[in-house]
Amino acid sequence: MGNEMSLSKFSAHIEYLIAKAKTENALSRKEIVELLKMPGNFSFDLFAAADVVRKEQVGDEIFMRGIIEFSNHCERNCLYCGLRRSNRKLSRYRMTEDEIIAAARQIKNLHIPTVVLQSGEDSFYSTEIICSLLERIKNETGLIITLSIGERSSADYLSFQQAGARRYLLKQETTSVDIYKYLRPGCKFEDRLRCLQTLKKLGFETGMGTMVGLPGQTPEILADDLLLMKELDADMLGIGPFIAHPDTPLAGLENDALELTLRAIALARLITRNTNIPATTALGTFHSRGRIQALLAGANVVMPDFTPEIYKNLYDIYPGRADVGSAAEIMAGLQKDFASIGRSISYSAGYRKVKLDS
Repeated sequence: MGNEMSLSKFSAHIEYLIAKAKTENALSRKEIVELLKMPGNFSFDLFAAADVVRKEQVGDEIFMRGIIEFSNHCERNCLYCGLRRSNRKLSRYRMTEDEIIAAARQIKNLHIPTVVLQSGEDSFYSTEIICSLLERIKNETGLIITLSIGERSSADYLSFQQAGARRYLLKQETTSVDIYKYLRPGCKFEDRLRCLQTLKKLGFETGMGTMVGLPGQTPEILADDLLLMKELDADMLGIGPFIAHPDTPLAGLENDALELTLRAIALARLITRNTNIPATTALGTFHSRGRIQALLAGANVVMPDFTPEIYKNLYDIYPGRADVGSAAEIMAGLQKDFASIGRSISYSAGYRKVKLDS
């Protein structure tokens, strides 16, 4: 009888927390940890609450951003990433400016309004080269431009903005200084944080992100990740499972954090309300229905990869990535998936609303 009463009280407490999260955006760190750690039978209710808030705040349409991975050179040596500079097995490439423009035109022809230019941290691409590229894309396609090229100086960020970039993605991966230092040798979390603060100050729509299932990560650390993204008022939150590449020091490190990743996405929606949250490619790689599950747990953005086929497999951050096939095949597959859950593609810019609706 006592155990049944305790279980009843626990269930009522979890239901209270989910109801609170659905109507407020003020969960404490302790409450977030509780929801991350709760038994699996409560996940559906959490996901459903996040889905209701998603619908209220950002609607049913799914915003699209087309990715071009224009260089797989990287000067960093992250322990999990296939692009790390010590990976001698990887054939390296850099797309020419004309190749990038052609890929951007393909995205434009699909009526996707935003292009994401992504690469490893590659200093070959000077400020001048990047700005020239940005100006050409802006003038020749009119696409909204997102950059994801890592840590640069404040002056570089300003130059990129003046040349036409409007969004910038810079994932912090974790708020644990020790885990960050371990995973990214020679890098400092403080530098990452300073870059994010600079981007926000300059007026970029700024994307952050974290990985779920990192070695040494606890629910408390993951809660801190979510709260940091709220504190910095990030405009986009990329949350995906940790996947180690087989040609890295962390090869073979298993991760079964699909449900925990979905919980983190749901909680991100509940505590930030109107932030744009992608159903990441990593989730689509991790599980065949991973992106769809994320869209049912609060996500509202999908970022298909339109890197030319001759390069796509060489951007090998982790194996078996989603979005294989031609641009038309990718779009047809996504439209079918979205229709299966009663959602459709938005061809609007998908800027985040300025004011938070609570």
